Amino acid sequence: MSTTYGATGLGQTTASTRRIFSFFNRYWGALLERRERQRVRTALCDLSDWELKDIGTTRGEIDYVASNRGTDPRGI
Repeated sequence: MSTTYGATGLGQTTASTRRIFSFFNRYWGALLERRERQRVRTALCDLSDWELKDIGTTRGEIDYVASNRGTDPRGI
């Protein structure tokens, strides 16, 4: 009887541990994504207006481009 209880308790602990690791993995991924957005935003802000125009964006689009790196703002 205690073996069954022990096995059930172990399964609940494993599921709980997975949820905790899943939470930390999501948190870590969000942190890395935010740092990457900040890096891209800083790099774009350091460019001159001419350089921004050359790559097809403006100062007003920097936040959008940094937040949506997978999406082309020109719709191409």
